[in-house]
Amino acid sequence: MQKRYIPIVIFCLALVLMLFAHLYGRDLAAPVFGFASEEETEGSPKAQPREIYLTFDDGPSTVVTGRILDILLKEGVPATFFITGERVFGREEVLRRIHDEGHAIGVHTYSHRYDAIYSSDRAFLEDVRKCAEIIEKVTGEKPKLYRFPGGGRHDRFEALLREMGYETVLWNAVCGDEEIPHADAATLERRAIETAKGKKKVVLLLHDSAPHKATAEALPKIIEHFRDEGYVFKSL
Repeated sequence: MQKRYIPIVIFCLALVLMLFAHLYGRDLAAPVFGFASEEETEGSPKAQPREIYLTFDDGPSTVVTGRILDILLKEGVPATFFITGERVFGREEVLRRIHDEGHAIGVHTYSHRYDAIYSSDRAFLEDVRKCAEIIEKVTGEKPKLYRFPGGGRHDRFEALLREMGYETVLWNAVCGDEEIPHADAATLERRAIETAKGKKKVVLLLHDSAPHKATAEALPKIIEHFRDEGYVFKSL
């Protein structure tokens, strides 16, 4: 090879290696549900239609989940509920109602005790199995969605979940009902709007366990805002 071509060859090889590294790194960093991190702005040509997925963790509870279901039914809005298995006992009718009214249901956890759940592969899979078993027993359907208790990414456990046929669901917006102590409905509404700003597909994290009465109070205004902004409500 003539010497004058060597720099060109080296430059081309460097470009190929940089492109490969970029694509490989992006794939590793991508969320399991890709749209859970999309932040395309309103001006983007791909920004329509805009969609929002209301997702509720830690239920069912008797009062709060019931109020949320009443609101969703009145507004004609679908949602997704990630269930805590231990809380189903004595509230089977609430879980059955979630299913019968057309909402999506996923596994969150059986115990919500992090030290036990994440202590080993076996413990993690047992927690998933027990929660899924209760959901299937009550609703007649086997869940295929999963959200990690405590959130975050857990590569090893995600691999196990994929082998079991589960899709892991993240979120890209929050109402703050866990993060903001003693937040009232107006605060939760503002936080939901702030964290969803600029996103064409919003996966909004809310909670429907017993302490979250303010979340149920905030829900009508949250729905009103996103509806006025042209979002379409969907379940996962």
